[in-house]
Amino acid sequence: MVSFLKALLYGAGGVVVVGMATLVAFQEKLVYVPALPGLPRPYSITPARLLLDYEDVWLRSSDGVRLHSWFVKHEPPVRGATLAYRGSRVRVLGPTILFFQENAGNIAHRLEFVRIMMQKLHCNVFMLSYRGYGESDGYPSQHGIIKDAQAALDHLTQRNDIDTSRIVVFGRSLGGAVGSILAKNNPDKVSAIILENTFTSILDMAGVMMPFLKWFIGGGASRGPKVLNCLVRSPWSTIDVIGQIKQPILFLSGLQDELVPPSHMQMLYSKAVEHNRYCRFVEFPTGMHMDTWFSGGDRYWRNIQLFLDQYVPEIQQCKSSCKLDDDDNDNGNVKSINGSDNQARCAAHSVDFASLSQCHIQKMPKM
Repeated sequence: MVSFLKALLYGAGGVVVVGMATLVAFQEKLVYVPALPGLPRPYSITPARLLLDYEDVWLRSSDGVRLHSWFVKHEPPVRGATLAYRGSRVRVLGPTILFFQENAGNIAHRLEFVRIMMQKLHCNVFMLSYRGYGESDGYPSQHGIIKDAQAALDHLTQRNDIDTSRIVVFGRSLGGAVGSILAKNNPDKVSAIILENTFTSILDMAGVMMPFLKWFIGGGASRGPKVLNCLVRSPWSTIDVIGQIKQPILFLSGLQDELVPPSHMQMLYSKAVEHNRYCRFVEFPTGMHMDTWFSGGDRYWRNIQLFLDQYVPEIQQCKSSCKLDDDDNDNGNVKSINGSDNQARCAAHSVDFASLSQCHIQKMPKM
């Protein structure tokens, strides 16, 4: 009996040692995969290949890392509304999606998804390459990518060709963890957030990907001693962040997800709804980790559009303080409203028609 207990203890100790060595030596390579196996790190295509109008945008993070991104513009101009304001027709600009990708590959691999997103939702899309990904400099880490996301958001809020009150974060898998932190830190800049197949934490995912470590590593749901948690440099603990997000949240969960257990999305939703009543959860029975948007078909896009219509409406307020910018690309006397007052997202998240007494609203035809 004593020899059996010794063997058990030695075995457990061996598992801990192997786990420690794996975490210390390979964790960044396990979490961040800028180049897919057999493919080069640089972009294989650009938005131009899909006939998308775009800008190459170069940013600097707060720690000086040079970042690359694409601002993909909806053409023809994003769907919106026109207002009769002081004798001029005024166009209300559509939403801009700040897209955060998964952990593997680069933004070029998401271009088909973005193309369809723009077609279905009539939006602009800003695609950020994390540090160490695509053409961005540096090496990926949690602290660094948080800075990268903030640089992207700060850039968007300074643009004068979008409605800065309608910036929506979209994150899938790792991108959902990135977006959650960004939304929590910027309640006045991010209007809403969409999470797809996102994990509760890397700590929990370590137990999923390496079951022999499950007893020694994990988040709040883990029942083991979690002695290896302190070695994880990129914990990405979304479960600890989600309850602090005040903006509306849409959860999109593929029930056939082969990488992130669907229960992670359920746990995130349960935690969020305790503190935020503006949450919506949608399941897709055949959705896998990367193809939920494809397998979900029209129902996938319809749910996103309903979410945007409810919480990021086309016309939030029309005040005399609205900034009117000339639209040189229109042949008529058309101007753009670039509302910067995010307080227009009132508790009911509805249009403040009382403030439109000086305006006549006419919906633009869908494009």
